[in-house]
Amino acid sequence: MSARVLVVDDVLPNVKLLEAKLSREYFDVLTASNGPEALEKADAEAPDIVLLDVMMPGMDGFEVCNKLKANPRTRHIPVVMVTALSDVSDRVRGLEAGADDFLTKPVNDVALFARVRSLVRLKMMMDEWRLRETTSGELGVLSSDASEREQSGDAAKVLVVEDNPLDLDKIAQTLTDTGDSVASTETCKQGLDLALGEDFELVVVSLTLLEEDGLRLCSQLRSHDRTRQTPIVLLADDGDIPRVAKGLELGANDYLVKPIDRNELLARVRTQIRRKRYQDRLRSNYEESLSMALTDSLTGLFNRRYLSVHLQRVIGRVAETRKAVSAIMFDIDYFKRVNDTHGHAVGDEVLREVASRVSRNLRNFDMVARYGGEEFVVIMPDAPLESAGLVAERLRQRIETEPFRVSTPAGQLEITISLGVASTEDSGEPPDSLIRRADEALYEAKGQGRNCVVLYGEAAKH
Repeated sequence: MSARVLVVDDVLPNVKLLEAKLSREYFDVLTASNGPEALEKADAEAPDIVLLDVMMPGMDGFEVCNKLKANPRTRHIPVVMVTALSDVSDRVRGLEAGADDFLTKPVNDVALFARVRSLVRLKMMMDEWRLRETTSGELGVLSSDASEREQSGDAAKVLVVEDNPLDLDKIAQTLTDTGDSVASTETCKQGLDLALGEDFELVVVSLTLLEEDGLRLCSQLRSHDRTRQTPIVLLADDGDIPRVAKGLELGANDYLVKPIDRNELLARVRTQIRRKRYQDRLRSNYEESLSMALTDSLTGLFNRRYLSVHLQRVIGRVAETRKAVSAIMFDIDYFKRVNDTHGHAVGDEVLREVASRVSRNLRNFDMVARYGGEEFVVIMPDAPLESAGLVAERLRQRIETEPFRVSTPAGQLEITISLGVASTEDSGEPPDSLIRRADEALYEAKGQGRNCVVLYGEAAKH
């Protein structure tokens, strides 16, 4: 995995050592010798990760990290602090400043490469979700400038897989005291069953289980759709860094070294919960924006934008299926009169009911879209002109024969529609051409008195 790594340290030999190690693993390395230079390069060069020394003159690593996370252009870059400090309070301070991890000098190569690769993978995934959100904003739908650090990390639902009662009690008490809900089990099988049966926001997995391998559980959690995105925090002994590195390669998000410090546990848990909720928000916004971009908010039907893409694909399949594709274009007769007489609210009721009746009377693989205003289009794969004409006539009858219940004094309205039908067996015909021919047939139907069906090139039927 290639990535751009910014190494920040005021001691040149330290910089050269890390640069050499990372270059051997095919990373592109940028360097900075102080805080201001690091901030400038991070903003200008957009590295994928920052390895940041804590003890620097003038502006220390904690201040640099805070400034990186406060800048919208750099706040999504993962930060790993590299330090000679071993005090837990320093690690907690760094995590609270926004750092993703601490590596202690002299840096263990296995831990270094595993952490860098893990965080770069995470950044690439999050960048993709942020790009999708930006695209949604450019399309005029949902967008947000909220950052990961602005997400709440409280009141989380956590699963702990640990067979050491002392460690389990410390974790459960620490998390429940701060408002989290904790479920626990001693076995990987029960842990997997619980994770697949409930929606946990974090799974803590011990690598020191006496009878089982916690890494296998990590692999299983990542193989299921339900738990693929659930953060995993590993618990390990100080000498078990190679297994921690393997866990990070399998998809674990973070780790804690025993004996467990309560404050560090809370800091790492809150980081993962905030990140999970931020990612969930990005995904939810994307799905909602996709729906908004491709569907009509009033009727729930697909919109004209989706119709254009869908029809092109359906026509393109004609060469393979050798079956015709038909389009039915219809609009509501005298719809302007409905709006002018009864108001737009009643007009909206009519539009929704038309959409509902038409949708209920089509095959499940036919597609109906609101083309604009009171115009609709039905796309029917594998349907020749005559068959589509019969469907159009059925739709006409479904609209005409049953009055529309609406919020008017009379309580109901008589509604009719006019329909035009066109078909193609040419996989090279442009979608606009098929729609235009259906529109011409619709125009003919309206010219022949409305409330009828016209097949392109044929006389009206009603």
